[in-house]
Amino acid sequence: MRLTVFWQRMAEHFGPGYAEMFARDHVMSELGGRTVHEALEAGWAAKEVWQVVCSVMDVPRERR
Repeated sequence: MRLTVFWQRMAEHFGPGYAEMFARDHVMSELGGRTVHEALEAGWAAKEVWQVVCSVMDVPRERR
């Protein structure tokens, strides 16, 4: 998954403003105690991060 697709899906699910805030502030143990931004910067693949976000935030299957 490309980062552009990842951010598009984040914006579609959370809304553009909240997606950025969530990615910056929400620490998830499933990402090793990192935020979305930190996980991406640490080398996690966008697809893996999206899967974690979907699982943690109960994103409906049709949006995954």
